[in-house]
Amino acid sequence: MSPASAVRIAPSLLSADFGRLAEQLAIIEQGGADWLHVDVMDGVFVPNLTFGAKVIETCRRLTRLPLDVHLMVVEPEKYFDSFAAAGASNLTIHFEAAPHLHRQLARIREFGCNAGVAINPGTPVEHVRDVVRDLDLLLVMTVNPGFGGQKFIESTVGKIARARALLDDAGSGAHLEVDGGISRETINRCWQAGANAFVAGAAVYTAPDPAEEVRALRGRCGVQV
Repeated sequence: MSPASAVRIAPSLLSADFGRLAEQLAIIEQGGADWLHVDVMDGVFVPNLTFGAKVIETCRRLTRLPLDVHLMVVEPEKYFDSFAAAGASNLTIHFEAAPHLHRQLARIREFGCNAGVAINPGTPVEHVRDVVRDLDLLLVMTVNPGFGGQKFIESTVGKIARARALLDDAGSGAHLEVDGGISRETINRCWQAGANAFVAGAAVYTAPDPAEEVRALRGRCGVQV
């Protein structure tokens, strides 16, 4: 289990109200959010189209939070330069879209960003064993990527535990992040399984008080807020 002090709550921009973006970002900051999660989708790797470098640049201007950018795209290396320049803090690419994974992770770091790899629900954790020491972040998808508000896949809890064992066996200090269906009802099981970073979109931004929801999610991981 990850120590409580290591918990990172990362509200997802995908669920924010873009008509009130500055206010929406300020609210999660007030709630103590650690990162802002930015889902970049190209309509090819996943069946949805979302944000580009300009949105990342705008968020960088509006918040002090680190920008946790999740690239759900084919040929992710085409985006590294512009997204790093726009203000990305973490760049996470999908194993399934990165045939030259080792080289691409090294390239992300060359641009001054933390390097992460994401794996879909159907991808075994073992597939990333050979790059574990090159990671700052391992993201386990707990839904199939492409849309917000999906139901948490229960079988991924065991996968999170396997991912934690993989990182620990390698002596890795990488964050273990989970994304998809994270709520008050699911976050504790993921934390108990070894995750320490949690993407929450709908759970935060559909709550009556998003700031309080960020605090409540942290509290479910045993952290006093």
